[in-house]
Amino acid sequence: MTPRPHEHDSAAPAQVTWVVTTEAAPWQTRENLGFGPVTAMPDVFVQTDRPGQAVEGFGASFNELGWTSLSLLTDDERAQILDELFTPGVGANLSLCRMPVGANDFSLDWYSYDEVDGDLALEHFSIEHDLQTLVPFIRAAQERQPSLRLWASPWSPPSWMKTNGHYAGALPMPGIQDVENGLRPDQVGHEGTDMFRLEEPYLQAYAAYFGRFVDAYRELGIPIGMVMPQNEFNSPQVFPSCTWTPQGLARFVRHLGPQMQRRGVEVFLGTLERGDDALVQGVLDDPEAAAAIQGVGIQWAGKSALPFVHRDHPELRVYQTEQECGDGLNDWRYCRYSWGLMRHYFSHGAGAYMYWNVSLLRGGLSRWGWAQNSFVTVDAQTRTYAWNHEYHLLKHVSHFVQVGARFVPTLSYTGFENQLVFRNPDESLVVVVHNPEPHEQAVRVLVGGQLLTPTLPADSFSTFVVPAELVGG
Repeated sequence: MTPRPHEHDSAAPAQVTWVVTTEAAPWQTRENLGFGPVTAMPDVFVQTDRPGQAVEGFGASFNELGWTSLSLLTDDERAQILDELFTPGVGANLSLCRMPVGANDFSLDWYSYDEVDGDLALEHFSIEHDLQTLVPFIRAAQERQPSLRLWASPWSPPSWMKTNGHYAGALPMPGIQDVENGLRPDQVGHEGTDMFRLEEPYLQAYAAYFGRFVDAYRELGIPIGMVMPQNEFNSPQVFPSCTWTPQGLARFVRHLGPQMQRRGVEVFLGTLERGDDALVQGVLDDPEAAAAIQGVGIQWAGKSALPFVHRDHPELRVYQTEQECGDGLNDWRYCRYSWGLMRHYFSHGAGAYMYWNVSLLRGGLSRWGWAQNSFVTVDAQTRTYAWNHEYHLLKHVSHFVQVGARFVPTLSYTGFENQLVFRNPDESLVVVVHNPEPHEQAVRVLVGGQLLTPTLPADSFSTFVVPAELVGG
Protein backbone atom coordinates (compact mmCIF):
# COMPACT_ATOMS: atom_id res chain seq x y z
CA MET A 1 0.00 0.00 0.00
CA THR A 2 1.28 3.47 -0.84
CA PRO A 3 2.66 5.26 2.22
CA ARG A 4 1.11 8.55 3.23
CA PRO A 5 4.00 10.19 5.04
CA HIS A 6 2.16 13.24 6.27
CA GLU A 7 -0.30 11.01 8.13
CA HIS A 8 1.19 9.31 11.19
CA ASP A 9 0.23 8.06 14.61
CA SER A 10 0.27 11.09 16.89
CA ALA A 11 1.55 8.86 19.71
CA ALA A 12 4.58 7.66 17.74
CA PRO A 13 7.68 9.80 17.40
CA ALA A 14 7.82 11.72 14.14
CA GLN A 15 10.04 10.11 11.53
CA VAL A 16 11.20 10.82 8.00
CA THR A 17 9.66 8.64 5.30
CA TRP A 18 11.89 7.47 2.44
CA VAL A 19 10.74 6.01 -0.90
CA VAL A 20 13.21 4.85 -3.58
CA THR A 21 12.90 4.01 -7.28
CA THR A 22 15.57 2.33 -9.38
CA GLU A 23 15.31 1.03 -12.94
CA ALA A 24 14.67 -2.49 -11.69
CA ALA A 25 12.66 -1.73 -8.55
CA PRO A 26 10.17 1.15 -8.49
CA TRP A 27 8.60 2.67 -5.40
CA GLN A 28 10.34 0.85 -2.57
CA THR A 29 9.90 2.07 1.01
CA ARG A 30 13.13 2.21 2.99
CA GLU A 31 13.57 2.35 6.74
CA ASN A 32 12.61 5.64 8.27
CA LEU A 33 15.38 8.10 8.91
CA GLY A 34 16.05 10.51 11.71
CA PHE A 35 18.31 13.55 11.94
CA GLY A 36 21.81 13.82 13.23
CA PRO A 37 24.12 16.62 14.33
CA VAL A 38 26.06 18.71 11.82
CA THR A 39 29.53 17.16 11.75
CA ALA A 40 30.59 18.01 8.18
CA MET A 41 29.83 20.47 5.41
CA PRO A 42 26.29 19.77 4.15
CA ASP A 43 25.85 18.95 0.47
CA VAL A 44 22.46 20.68 0.37
CA PHE A 45 21.25 23.69 2.37
CA VAL A 46 17.45 23.84 2.36
CA GLN A 47 16.37 27.49 2.45
CA THR A 48 13.01 27.21 4.17
CA ASP A 49 13.11 30.96 4.93
CA ARG A 50 12.97 31.78 1.18
CA PRO A 51 9.79 30.11 -0.15
CA GLY A 52 9.25 30.35 -3.89
CA GLN A 53 6.21 29.99 -6.12
CA ALA A 54 3.09 28.09 -5.11
CA VAL A 55 2.40 24.70 -6.66
CA GLU A 56 -0.96 24.63 -8.42
CA GLY A 57 -0.89 20.96 -9.32
CA PHE A 58 0.36 18.11 -11.47
CA GLY A 59 -1.34 16.56 -14.43
CA ALA A 60 -1.33 14.99 -17.88
CA SER A 61 -3.37 15.40 -21.04
CA PHE A 62 -6.67 13.86 -22.01
CA ASN A 63 -5.99 12.65 -25.55
CA GLU A 64 -8.20 10.44 -27.68
CA LEU A 65 -5.55 7.76 -28.14
CA GLY A 66 -5.20 7.61 -24.37
CA TRP A 67 -8.81 6.60 -23.98
CA THR A 68 -8.95 4.17 -26.93
CA SER A 69 -5.85 2.35 -25.66
CA LEU A 70 -7.24 2.07 -22.12
CA SER A 71 -10.51 0.81 -23.62
CA LEU A 72 -8.75 -2.39 -24.73
CA LEU A 73 -8.37 -3.38 -21.08
CA THR A 74 -10.97 -4.86 -18.78
CA ASP A 75 -13.17 -2.53 -16.78
CA ASP A 76 -11.36 -3.53 -13.59
CA GLU A 77 -7.91 -2.92 -15.06
CA ARG A 78 -8.91 0.47 -16.43
CA ALA A 79 -10.41 1.38 -13.06
CA GLN A 80 -7.16 0.42 -11.30
CA ILE A 81 -5.16 2.67 -13.63
CA LEU A 82 -7.53 5.60 -13.20
CA ASP A 83 -7.55 5.16 -9.42
CA GLU A 84 -3.75 5.19 -9.37
CA LEU A 85 -3.68 8.37 -11.42
CA PHE A 86 -6.50 10.44 -9.96
CA THR A 87 -7.85 9.16 -6.63
CA PRO A 88 -6.43 11.41 -3.88
CA GLY A 89 -3.84 9.70 -1.69
CA VAL A 90 -3.53 6.59 -3.86
CA GLY A 91 -0.92 7.34 -6.52
CA ALA A 92 -0.02 10.37 -8.58
CA ASN A 93 -2.77 12.65 -7.22
CA LEU A 94 -3.27 14.28 -10.64
CA SER A 95 -5.52 17.31 -10.19
CA LEU A 96 -4.72 19.82 -12.96
CA CYS A 97 -4.94 18.43 -16.48
CA ARG A 98 -4.86 19.52 -20.09
CA MET A 99 -7.20 18.79 -22.98
CA PRO A 100 -7.33 19.84 -26.64
CA VAL A 101 -9.89 22.13 -28.26
CA GLY A 102 -10.76 19.84 -31.17
CA ALA A 103 -8.15 17.50 -32.65
CA ASN A 104 -4.54 17.32 -31.56
CA ASP A 105 -1.65 15.12 -32.69
CA PHE A 106 -2.86 12.22 -30.55
CA SER A 107 -6.45 12.31 -31.80
CA LEU A 108 -7.90 9.55 -33.94
CA ASP A 109 -7.86 11.95 -36.91
CA TRP A 110 -8.48 15.57 -37.78
CA TYR A 111 -11.71 17.23 -36.70
CA SER A 112 -12.88 20.58 -35.40
CA TYR A 113 -16.14 21.62 -33.78
CA ASP A 114 -17.27 23.42 -36.93
CA GLU A 115 -15.91 22.45 -40.35
CA VAL A 116 -18.67 24.16 -42.33
CA ASP A 117 -16.89 26.67 -44.56
CA GLY A 118 -17.76 30.28 -43.79
CA ASP A 119 -19.93 29.53 -40.76
CA LEU A 120 -18.98 32.72 -38.94
CA ALA A 121 -22.18 32.51 -36.88
CA LEU A 122 -21.13 29.01 -35.71
CA GLU A 123 -24.55 27.60 -36.51
CA HIS A 124 -23.00 24.15 -37.00
CA PHE A 125 -20.83 24.17 -33.88
CA SER A 126 -20.91 20.81 -32.05
CA ILE A 127 -18.70 18.85 -29.63
CA GLU A 128 -20.49 15.60 -30.52
CA HIS A 129 -17.23 14.01 -31.65
CA ASP A 130 -15.83 14.25 -28.11
CA LEU A 131 -18.71 12.30 -26.56
CA GLN A 132 -17.11 8.98 -27.53
CA THR A 133 -13.61 9.63 -26.22
CA LEU A 134 -12.61 12.80 -24.39
CA VAL A 135 -15.82 13.21 -22.39
CA PRO A 136 -15.87 9.68 -20.89
CA PHE A 137 -12.12 9.95 -20.23
CA ILE A 138 -12.53 13.19 -18.30
CA ARG A 139 -15.63 11.99 -16.47
CA ALA A 140 -13.81 8.85 -15.33
CA ALA A 141 -11.13 11.10 -13.85
CA GLN A 142 -13.71 13.41 -12.25
CA GLU A 143 -15.35 10.45 -10.52
CA ARG A 144 -12.09 9.86 -8.71
CA GLN A 145 -10.93 13.46 -8.32
CA PRO A 146 -14.02 15.72 -7.95
CA SER A 147 -11.75 18.75 -7.64
CA LEU A 148 -10.11 18.08 -11.02
CA ARG A 149 -9.22 21.32 -12.82
CA LEU A 150 -8.91 21.54 -16.60
CA TRP A 151 -7.31 23.86 -19.08
CA ALA A 152 -7.44 23.65 -22.86
CA SER A 153 -5.72 24.77 -26.04
CA PRO A 154 -6.34 24.15 -29.74
CA TRP A 155 -3.81 22.63 -32.13
CA SER A 156 -5.61 24.17 -35.11
CA PRO A 157 -8.61 26.42 -35.68
CA PRO A 158 -11.29 25.15 -38.05
CA SER A 159 -9.56 24.77 -41.42
CA TRP A 160 -11.70 27.44 -43.10
CA MET A 161 -10.48 30.05 -40.62
CA LYS A 162 -6.88 29.57 -41.83
CA THR A 163 -5.10 31.14 -44.78
CA ASN A 164 -4.17 27.73 -46.22
CA GLY A 165 -7.61 26.17 -45.71
CA HIS A 166 -6.08 23.05 -44.12
CA TYR A 167 -5.60 21.71 -40.62
CA ALA A 168 -1.86 21.02 -41.07
CA GLY A 169 1.11 23.23 -41.79
CA ALA A 170 3.81 20.84 -43.02
CA LEU A 171 4.23 17.92 -45.42
CA PRO A 172 5.14 14.48 -44.08
CA MET A 173 8.87 13.77 -44.01
CA PRO A 174 9.75 10.91 -46.38
CA GLY A 175 11.30 7.99 -44.59
CA ILE A 176 10.27 9.34 -41.18
CA GLN A 177 6.50 9.71 -41.35
CA ASP A 178 4.66 7.14 -43.44
CA VAL A 179 1.42 9.13 -43.37
CA GLU A 180 -0.67 11.34 -45.60
CA ASN A 181 -2.28 14.58 -44.53
CA GLY A 182 -3.50 15.86 -47.91
CA LEU A 183 -1.55 19.11 -47.73
CA ARG A 184 -0.43 20.60 -51.05
CA PRO A 185 3.00 22.23 -51.36
CA ASP A 186 1.38 25.64 -51.81
CA GLN A 187 -0.42 25.20 -48.47
CA VAL A 188 2.74 24.70 -46.38
CA GLY A 189 2.94 27.12 -43.47
CA HIS A 190 5.97 29.04 -42.27
CA GLU A 191 7.19 30.10 -38.85
CA GLY A 192 6.97 33.84 -38.32
CA THR A 193 3.72 34.17 -40.26
CA ASP A 194 0.06 34.21 -39.31
CA MET A 195 -1.71 31.18 -40.73
CA PHE A 196 -4.95 32.41 -39.17
CA ARG A 197 -7.10 34.83 -41.17
CA LEU A 198 -6.73 38.02 -39.17
CA GLU A 199 -9.81 39.81 -40.54
CA GLU A 200 -12.10 40.99 -37.74
CA PRO A 201 -15.05 38.68 -38.56
CA TYR A 202 -12.77 35.65 -38.25
CA LEU A 203 -11.14 36.85 -35.03
CA GLN A 204 -14.57 37.46 -33.53
CA ALA A 205 -15.87 34.08 -34.68
CA TYR A 206 -12.86 32.21 -33.32
CA ALA A 207 -13.16 33.89 -29.92
CA ALA A 208 -16.85 32.93 -29.92
CA TYR A 209 -15.78 29.37 -30.87
CA PHE A 210 -13.74 29.20 -27.63
CA GLY A 211 -16.77 30.48 -25.74
CA ARG A 212 -19.04 27.84 -27.27
CA PHE A 213 -16.48 25.17 -26.36
CA VAL A 214 -16.39 26.29 -22.73
CA ASP A 215 -20.19 26.48 -22.58
CA ALA A 216 -20.72 23.06 -24.14
CA TYR A 217 -18.37 21.34 -21.72
CA ARG A 218 -19.80 23.23 -18.75
CA GLU A 219 -23.26 21.90 -19.70
CA LEU A 220 -21.80 18.40 -19.37
CA GLY A 221 -20.52 19.15 -15.88
CA ILE A 222 -16.93 19.63 -17.07
CA PRO A 223 -15.72 23.15 -16.23
CA ILE A 224 -12.75 24.57 -18.14
CA GLY A 225 -10.79 26.93 -15.90
CA MET A 226 -8.24 28.30 -18.34
CA VAL A 227 -7.46 28.40 -22.05
CA MET A 228 -4.37 29.11 -24.12
CA PRO A 229 -4.91 30.46 -27.65
CA GLN A 230 -2.62 28.06 -29.53
CA ASN A 231 -0.43 25.03 -28.96
CA GLU A 232 3.12 25.74 -30.18
CA PHE A 233 2.29 28.88 -32.11
CA ASN A 234 5.61 28.91 -33.98
CA SER A 235 5.44 25.39 -35.42
CA PRO A 236 3.86 24.36 -38.73
CA GLN A 237 3.44 20.60 -38.34
CA VAL A 238 2.29 17.58 -40.32
CA PHE A 239 -0.51 17.25 -37.76
CA PRO A 240 -3.05 19.92 -36.68
CA SER A 241 -1.14 23.17 -36.20
CA CYS A 242 -1.26 26.90 -36.83
CA THR A 243 1.47 29.52 -36.70
CA TRP A 244 0.91 32.99 -35.30
CA THR A 245 3.10 36.04 -34.94
CA PRO A 246 3.10 37.73 -31.53
CA GLN A 247 1.21 40.64 -33.10
CA GLY A 248 -1.38 38.27 -34.57
CA LEU A 249 -1.83 36.53 -31.24
CA ALA A 250 -2.26 39.87 -29.51
CA ARG A 251 -5.03 40.80 -31.93
CA PHE A 252 -6.79 37.53 -31.20
CA VAL A 253 -6.35 37.77 -27.42
CA ARG A 254 -8.11 41.15 -27.51
CA HIS A 255 -11.22 39.23 -28.63
CA LEU A 256 -10.60 36.07 -26.61
CA GLY A 257 -10.14 37.90 -23.31
CA PRO A 258 -13.67 39.35 -23.06
CA GLN A 259 -15.26 36.04 -24.10
CA MET A 260 -13.42 34.21 -21.35
CA GLN A 261 -13.83 36.93 -18.74
CA ARG A 262 -17.62 36.71 -19.11
CA ARG A 263 -17.35 33.02 -18.30
CA GLY A 264 -14.86 33.31 -15.44
CA VAL A 265 -12.16 31.53 -17.46
CA GLU A 266 -8.51 32.58 -17.34
CA VAL A 267 -6.31 33.15 -20.38
CA PHE A 268 -2.65 32.13 -20.45
CA LEU A 269 -0.27 32.95 -23.27
CA GLY A 270 1.03 29.83 -24.92
CA THR A 271 2.12 27.38 -25.53
CA LEU A 272 5.64 28.72 -26.12
CA GLU A 273 7.93 26.14 -27.71
CA ARG A 274 10.79 28.38 -28.77
CA GLY A 275 13.70 29.61 -26.66
CA ASP A 276 12.92 33.25 -27.42
CA ASP A 277 11.35 35.34 -24.67
CA ALA A 278 10.76 38.15 -27.19
CA LEU A 279 7.86 36.07 -28.54
CA VAL A 280 6.12 36.51 -25.18
CA GLN A 281 7.10 40.13 -24.86
CA GLY A 282 5.74 40.83 -28.35
CA VAL A 283 2.26 39.87 -27.19
CA LEU A 284 2.53 41.66 -23.85
CA ASP A 285 3.58 44.87 -25.62
CA ASP A 286 -0.08 45.18 -26.61
CA PRO A 287 -1.69 46.68 -23.45
CA GLU A 288 -5.18 45.32 -24.20
CA ALA A 289 -3.89 41.80 -24.79
CA ALA A 290 -1.59 41.96 -21.75
CA ALA A 291 -4.51 42.90 -19.52
CA ALA A 292 -6.27 39.66 -20.50
CA ILE A 293 -3.34 37.33 -19.74
CA GLN A 294 -2.84 35.79 -16.30
CA GLY A 295 0.00 33.40 -17.06
CA VAL A 296 2.20 31.72 -19.61
CA GLY A 297 2.53 28.11 -20.76
CA ILE A 298 5.97 26.83 -21.77
CA GLN A 299 7.17 23.55 -23.25
CA TRP A 300 9.98 21.93 -25.26
CA ALA A 301 12.63 24.48 -26.37
CA GLY A 302 10.66 27.19 -24.61
CA LYS A 303 12.47 26.06 -21.47
CA SER A 304 15.41 28.20 -22.59
CA ALA A 305 13.22 31.30 -22.51
CA LEU A 306 11.65 30.44 -19.15
CA PRO A 307 14.26 32.07 -16.87
CA PHE A 308 13.96 35.35 -18.74
CA VAL A 309 10.16 35.31 -18.95
CA HIS A 310 9.94 34.62 -15.21
CA ARG A 311 12.50 37.31 -14.41
CA ASP A 312 10.85 39.99 -16.53
CA HIS A 313 7.24 39.08 -15.68
CA PRO A 314 7.08 37.68 -12.14
CA GLU A 315 3.40 38.62 -12.07
CA LEU A 316 2.63 35.87 -14.61
CA ARG A 317 2.03 32.35 -13.34
CA VAL A 318 4.01 29.72 -15.24
CA TYR A 319 2.81 26.27 -16.31
CA GLN A 320 5.07 23.62 -17.77
CA THR A 321 2.52 22.49 -20.32
CA GLU A 322 3.92 19.34 -21.93
CA GLN A 323 6.83 17.28 -20.70
CA GLU A 324 8.98 16.41 -23.69
CA CYS A 325 7.51 13.24 -25.08
CA GLY A 326 10.34 10.84 -25.83
CA ASP A 327 10.43 8.30 -28.63
CA GLY A 328 8.05 5.54 -27.61
CA LEU A 329 10.78 3.46 -25.94
CA ASN A 330 9.82 4.53 -22.41
CA ASP A 331 13.32 3.68 -21.22
CA TRP A 332 15.23 4.61 -18.08
CA ARG A 333 17.50 6.90 -20.09
CA TYR A 334 14.60 9.18 -20.89
CA CYS A 335 13.29 9.01 -17.34
CA ARG A 336 16.60 10.42 -16.13
CA TYR A 337 16.40 13.16 -18.77
CA SER A 338 12.87 14.00 -17.62
CA TRP A 339 14.15 14.58 -14.09
CA GLY A 340 16.38 17.33 -15.46
CA LEU A 341 13.36 18.93 -17.11
CA MET A 342 11.40 18.88 -13.88
CA ARG A 343 14.25 20.46 -11.95
CA HIS A 344 14.65 23.17 -14.57
CA TYR A 345 11.00 24.19 -14.64
CA PHE A 346 10.44 24.29 -10.89
CA SER A 347 13.76 26.04 -10.33
CA HIS A 348 12.67 28.82 -12.69
CA GLY A 349 9.19 29.58 -11.44
CA ALA A 350 6.83 26.90 -12.78
CA GLY A 351 3.83 26.33 -10.54
CA ALA A 352 2.30 23.41 -12.46
CA TYR A 353 3.80 20.45 -14.25
CA MET A 354 2.11 18.45 -17.02
CA TYR A 355 2.99 15.06 -18.36
CA TRP A 356 1.69 14.37 -21.87
CA ASN A 357 0.20 10.98 -22.86
CA VAL A 358 -1.53 9.01 -20.13
CA SER A 359 -1.70 5.81 -22.17
CA LEU A 360 -0.63 4.59 -25.62
CA LEU A 361 -0.36 1.33 -27.47
CA ARG A 362 3.06 -0.30 -27.55
CA GLY A 363 5.33 1.79 -29.77
CA GLY A 364 3.45 5.00 -28.97
CA LEU A 365 2.55 5.96 -32.55
CA SER A 366 0.17 8.81 -33.26
CA ARG A 367 -2.15 9.09 -36.28
CA TRP A 368 0.55 11.25 -37.88
CA GLY A 369 3.49 8.95 -37.27
CA TRP A 370 5.08 10.33 -34.10
CA ALA A 371 6.28 7.79 -31.52
CA GLN A 372 6.02 9.08 -27.97
CA ASN A 373 6.22 7.93 -24.37
CA SER A 374 3.33 7.50 -21.94
CA PHE A 375 2.60 6.69 -18.32
CA VAL A 376 1.03 3.38 -19.36
CA THR A 377 1.77 1.11 -22.32
CA VAL A 378 -1.03 -1.16 -23.53
CA ASP A 379 -0.28 -4.29 -25.57
CA ALA A 380 -3.11 -4.63 -28.09
CA GLN A 381 -2.32 -8.31 -28.75
CA THR A 382 -2.32 -9.56 -25.17
CA ARG A 383 -4.65 -6.88 -23.75
CA THR A 384 -2.19 -6.24 -20.93
CA TYR A 385 -0.58 -3.06 -19.64
CA ALA A 386 2.56 -1.84 -17.89
CA TRP A 387 3.51 1.28 -15.96
CA ASN A 388 6.53 3.09 -17.37
CA HIS A 389 9.50 4.66 -15.59
CA GLU A 390 8.38 8.26 -16.10
CA TYR A 391 5.17 7.58 -14.22
CA HIS A 392 7.08 6.54 -11.11
CA LEU A 393 9.31 9.60 -11.44
CA LEU A 394 6.38 12.03 -11.51
CA LYS A 395 4.74 10.14 -8.66
CA HIS A 396 7.90 10.69 -6.59
CA VAL A 397 6.92 14.36 -6.60
CA SER A 398 3.17 14.56 -7.16
CA HIS A 399 2.19 11.92 -4.60
CA PHE A 400 3.78 13.92 -1.80
CA VAL A 401 3.63 17.58 -2.88
CA GLN A 402 0.25 19.03 -2.00
CA VAL A 403 -1.59 21.69 -3.96
CA GLY A 404 -0.59 24.99 -2.40
CA ALA A 405 2.91 23.81 -1.48
CA ARG A 406 5.75 26.26 -2.01
CA PHE A 407 8.91 25.56 -3.93
CA VAL A 408 11.92 25.83 -1.63
CA PRO A 409 15.30 26.88 -3.06
CA THR A 410 18.49 25.10 -2.06
CA LEU A 411 22.20 25.86 -2.03
CA SER A 412 25.20 23.58 -2.43
CA TYR A 413 28.87 24.34 -1.88
CA THR A 414 29.97 20.79 -2.70
CA GLY A 415 28.58 20.67 -6.23
CA PHE A 416 25.56 18.49 -5.45
CA GLU A 417 22.72 19.88 -7.59
CA ASN A 418 20.24 17.05 -8.02
CA GLN A 419 17.37 17.89 -5.69
CA LEU A 420 13.96 19.51 -5.55
CA VAL A 421 12.39 20.65 -2.29
CA PHE A 422 8.83 21.75 -1.49
CA ARG A 423 7.07 22.81 1.72
CA ASN A 424 3.48 21.67 1.97
CA PRO A 425 0.60 23.66 3.48
CA ASP A 426 0.75 21.29 6.47
CA GLU A 427 4.42 22.43 6.90
CA SER A 428 5.89 19.04 6.02
CA LEU A 429 8.93 19.16 3.76
CA VAL A 430 9.31 17.06 0.60
CA VAL A 431 12.88 16.47 -0.58
CA VAL A 432 13.33 14.65 -3.92
CA VAL A 433 16.88 13.63 -4.82
CA HIS A 434 18.45 11.87 -7.80
CA ASN A 435 21.68 9.91 -7.57
CA PRO A 436 22.87 9.58 -11.20
CA GLU A 437 26.03 7.68 -10.27
CA PRO A 438 26.47 3.93 -10.86
CA HIS A 439 27.35 3.51 -7.18
CA GLU A 440 25.85 4.43 -3.82
CA GLN A 441 26.25 8.04 -2.78
CA ALA A 442 26.04 9.54 0.70
CA VAL A 443 24.41 12.96 0.83
CA ARG A 444 24.07 15.44 3.69
CA VAL A 445 20.95 17.63 3.63
CA LEU A 446 20.70 20.46 6.16
CA VAL A 447 17.14 21.16 7.29
CA GLY A 448 16.49 23.61 10.11
CA GLY A 449 19.89 23.14 11.76
CA GLN A 450 19.77 19.33 11.58
CA LEU A 451 21.38 16.98 9.10
CA LEU A 452 19.63 14.29 7.09
CA THR A 453 22.29 11.77 5.97
CA PRO A 454 20.93 9.00 3.72
CA THR A 455 23.06 6.84 1.48
CA LEU A 456 21.34 6.95 -1.88
CA PRO A 457 21.21 3.71 -3.91
CA ALA A 458 23.03 3.71 -7.24
CA ASP A 459 21.19 5.38 -10.15
CA SER A 460 18.08 6.09 -8.14
CA PHE A 461 15.38 8.59 -7.26
CA SER A 462 14.52 9.13 -3.60
CA THR A 463 11.79 11.11 -1.89
CA PHE A 464 12.09 12.07 1.76
CA VAL A 465 9.12 13.53 3.60
CA VAL A 466 10.02 15.37 6.79
CA PRO A 467 7.08 15.91 9.17
CA ALA A 468 6.38 19.48 10.19
CA GLU A 469 7.58 19.00 13.76
CA LEU A 470 11.02 17.99 12.49
CA VAL A 471 11.42 20.78 9.96
CA GLY A 472 11.76 23.84 12.15
CA GLY A 473 12.63 27.22 10.67
